[in-house]
Amino acid sequence: MHPIRFIGKLFVGLVVVAIVAVLAINAYVKDVGGRYLLAPEEAANLNDVDCVLVLGCGVLPDGTPSLMLRDRLQEGVDLFASGVAPKLLMSGDHAQDNYNEVGTMKDWAIQAGVPSVDVFMDHAGLSTYESMRRARDVFGAQRIVVVSQGYHLYRSLYVARALGLDAYGVCAEGEDYAGQLGRDVREVFARVKDFFTAAVQPAPTFLGDSIRLQGSGDVTND
Repeated sequence: MHPIRFIGKLFVGLVVVAIVAVLAINAYVKDVGGRYLLAPEEAANLNDVDCVLVLGCGVLPDGTPSLMLRDRLQEGVDLFASGVAPKLLMSGDHAQDNYNEVGTMKDWAIQAGVPSVDVFMDHAGLSTYESMRRARDVFGAQRIVVVSQGYHLYRSLYVARALGLDAYGVCAEGEDYAGQLGRDVREVFARVKDFFTAAVQPAPTFLGDSIRLQGSGDVTND
């Protein structure tokens, strides 16, 4: 066989293998994570939940939550109000002084009637993996209910379970979100990335001192 033809076939074969691997890992992560998705009323029947973990996403330039984040916050507050857990843990990006997801999230929850002492902020939840890792290692959580949109919860719960957390998820779904197709495509590759991340379990970017959920959430205030 001509060398160029051989290289061409080898390349095509490698591409096919890569595509099959991506699809297989994506399906596996969705299958595992999907086993722990609950309706809000099912979550209310859980016992000894340490916190409702609300995962951050975009904050608008005026400091208000984006539509997706607002839906996550509303679901988290509703779960707190129904007694699912005694604490809310807001996990998001506060790596820069001029961008503070978790501050916006806590302010929103307080305005919705949640006592400040019951709202903890994880300022270094810079990724889904780091949010789960820090919930376990910094905040001492063992049993959690995670709130995010459905497409994201599969990966979130897979990672949490791989880290040994007894994690369940409740979907925060509202109206259609602009750009969802792009998010769905990116999520396929994010699931593959976090499949390997959860296997290796690298240290998070920031760890820091222990902050126990049995205390006051105000210790996490800026």
